[in-house]
Formats: sequence, C-alpha cells, structure tokens
Amino acid sequence: MKNWKLLMKILVHEITPGSKFDFYKKGEWIDLRAAETITMHSPQAGTQYERDNKKYRDVKFEHTLIPLGFSMALPNGFEALIAPRSGTYGKYHIIQPNSPGVIDSSYSGTNDEWKMSAVAMDDCTIEKGDRVCQFRIQPSQKATWWQKLKWIFTQNIEFICYHNVDHWYRAWIKKIYRRDYLSIKNCSKCYCLYC
Repeated sequence: MKNWKLLMKILVHEITPGSKFDFYKKGEWIDLRAAETITMHSPQAGTQYERDNKKYRDVKFEHTLIPLGFSMALPNGFEALIAPRSGTYGKYHIIQPNSPGVIDSSYSGTNDEWKMSAVAMDDCTIEKGDRVCQFRIQPSQKATWWQKLKWIFTQNIEFICYHNVDHWYRAWIKKIYRRDYLSIKNCSKCYCLYC
C-alpha cells in the first residue's frame, strides 16, 4: 500500500504585498501581522453630568479594524477563529472586544480582507508587520459528518497564495468543479478525493 495522507488546500489572496503567516512548531495557532501602521489613542473622558443625584462621566474608547493584508477561501463547513496573542495587550495596550473573532466560509471573496477588531487602552502605534493576533481553523457547527471525518484524517493544511486576482478566480473555479477541498498527495489525475 502506498504512503498517502489527506491534505487540505486553502486559497489565500495577498491584498497587501508582504503579508504572511508565521508558523511555529511549538505553538498550535498561526500568527498574523498588521498590514499597515496604525496609531490609536487612549480612552477619552467626556463632560461630567449628573443623574439621580449621582455624577457620571462618559468615556469614549477608540475602536479600529486592523487590516491583516489577505483574504482566504475557507472550505465549506469550516471556520477560522482570530484571537490576540498572549503578549498583545502587554506590548500594544489593545484588546479585541469580540474575542475570539469568527470568520466563516461565506466570507471568502478576493476583497474580503481579514481584520482584527481592536480597542486601545492607552496611546499606541502598531507598525506594519507587527504580530498582533493569531488564528486557527476548525469545523463549523454546520459541518456535515463527512466534512468532520475529513478533518479528523487531514494531516496537513497547505495555504496556496495568489497575488493575481485572475489566478485566484481560475483556481476557485477549479475547486468548485472538483467538489472537494481535500486532496491525496501524488494523485496522478487531479487533486480531488474521488480519483
């Protein structure tokens, strides 16, 4: 019997040149970097007012969506979770208010850029290329038993990066016709699971 393994192939469209993932053997999640330099400011206290004989002061927090520089065509039945890295707050003084952020497979167009929602707790500047968050891929709650079974037997995920939008659409059309997002390595005919 030949040595084979299931391989999940995921298309990635690089919107901002130089955007990349960071893989570390020790960690389980994949690090993501800011695609542009962003300056955020600390919370600002508003005018004091009185209500029911008590004094109040509204505080406004600055909210920003940090672009991550790419879009990704997740397979049907799968989703990605985005969460801050362990040192994000200590280094940049930002929090992710909707942590973890969820991106499902319907958000898969070439212009559907991934972004991290961030609120500043202090003045800070995030430089382009700073590692601010991390993500992982998992089956969604709508995943069929077949999709879950494929996930169990998948040993590797291959991210295929496209800089040219025409190549993205050509590859996307091929994936639709192949009906499958998993492939067996060294398949002689095509990348589908049914050859």
